Amino acid sequence: MRRAAQPLSSALGPAISSYLALKRALGRRFTNEGLILAHLDRFLAVQRPAAPAITPDGFAAWTLMLVHLTPTVRRNWMRIVRNLCLYLRRSAPGCFVPDSSGFPPPHAPRRPHIFTEQQIVGLLRIATDLRPASTSPLRAEVYRVAIVLLYTAGLRRGELARLVLSDYDLEAHTLLVRASKFHKSRLVALSKDGADEMDRFLRARRRLPHAADSPLLVSNVGGSRAYWGESLGVGLTGLFRCADIRTARGRLPRVHDLRHTYAVHALLRWYRAGVDVQAKLPVLSAAMGHVSIASTAYYLPFLEPIAEAASARFARHCQDVLAGPPSAAGDQ
Repeated sequence: MRRAAQPLSSALGPAISSYLALKRALGRRFTNEGLILAHLDRFLAVQRPAAPAITPDGFAAWTLMLVHLTPTVRRNWMRIVRNLCLYLRRSAPGCFVPDSSGFPPPHAPRRPHIFTEQQIVGLLRIATDLRPASTSPLRAEVYRVAIVLLYTAGLRRGELARLVLSDYDLEAHTLLVRASKFHKSRLVALSKDGADEMDRFLRARRRLPHAADSPLLVSNVGGSRAYWGESLGVGLTGLFRCADIRTARGRLPRVHDLRHTYAVHALLRWYRAGVDVQAKLPVLSAAMGHVSIASTAYYLPFLEPIAEAASARFARHCQDVLAGPPSAAGDQ
């Protein structure tokens, strides 16, 4: 359980509060950052009560409190405090800023698993055979529509769990995703497959109470309680296990990999259709709710299926140039 928010009590507390207020006004949730900076504040209140700023010795002493954390987590905590110091330096040019080269080395990011279409079909087949439970009378229907929306609309797991019935427009076949990451809301247009699955799901959903503000993915007989994102994730991971879907390293995929798959398959369709992918990136960025196009372009072009498709497309257009001029020997 997370520690309840408490007033900041160190001499640096007002500056930390101003920093958090600025970031949140810019649309960042900054929940974890707030907890980490509160940890720093409690340390400073006890160990450096009169210090109005972070000193090299104070930062080093604080990092000794983090030795129980993994190197990756410790690096992230140190990075968050460094960003605070960069903010403080705007008004105090001499403010200490930790040297990030001394932080624990970053771990290699885990590559997403890109589901094949056959794997998606297999998941849907298994979900269809799920039996109702006392806590989930629409268990099969819920997991079918969850897989379809995560795969065909690129929703985040939490976004899916928070949907209510009124968020779906029956005529326009769009979903309203409200105040998600970075406090951004967006309309997501469903594909034909997605809209068809939603229609099937809603026909079953009408057997339970269905007020406009009722949860879309209902988990109990009363119809008033939504699936939690965590429980939805556990159920989906169980389906991955039943379908024996594994990553290249033998692990079960993450639920978030369905969102990666949505993006990669969209790019592949554009490459294969000869569409200008650079011109389409803003469309994909908006559909996924990214804060900028850079967030979309950061990882997608480096995935192997896209690189192979781009290489094949380049070869088709440039094969005459790559082949070189005709041999002069044939003219003799």
